Amino acid sequence: MSTFNAFDISPVPAPGPDAQPPELFRGIYGMPMFARIPCPDLQASVNFWTRGLGFFELFGIPGRLVHLRRWAFQDVLLVPGPAAEPSGLKLSFACVLSQLDEVADACRAFPGSDVQGPTDTPWNTRDLAVSTPEGARVVFTAAKPLVPGSAEAVGLADVGIVAPR
Repeated sequence: MSTFNAFDISPVPAPGPDAQPPELFRGIYGMPMFARIPCPDLQASVNFWTRGLGFFELFGIPGRLVHLRRWAFQDVLLVPGPAAEPSGLKLSFACVLSQLDEVADACRAFPGSDVQGPTDTPWNTRDLAVSTPEGARVVFTAAKPLVPGSAEAVGLADVGIVAPR
């Protein structure tokens, strides 16, 4: 079995208060993962995902599909169809700390929006949860710098993840 340092191909920057998001990636690649979300009102969903959540339209097939992306490997395909029944499933997308308030404010500007957070987690992230018009639950998650000796560092060490010194 071969392994490699996957951080070498990840667009996610090292955590920190000055972390900057990567540039938008408009290239084509074989998608290792993507979400396919049915939308009763495709245009309203595209509007929310682009203006609220900060995705961009990579391409579209009129009336059939809109391919959205944020960072590399953060792909969403919106397709016409009835909204899925709520399942408790959440889609999480990496972001940087400085983006959370901007996304929260942009989503709250939409009438009837459901935005929760940002809130800190025991696994050392700050998360923002948003419900989209088609009923998807999206979580923007930003890693916080891990402070040795903090409650988060102790909790992570208890499960085998040790902060570098």
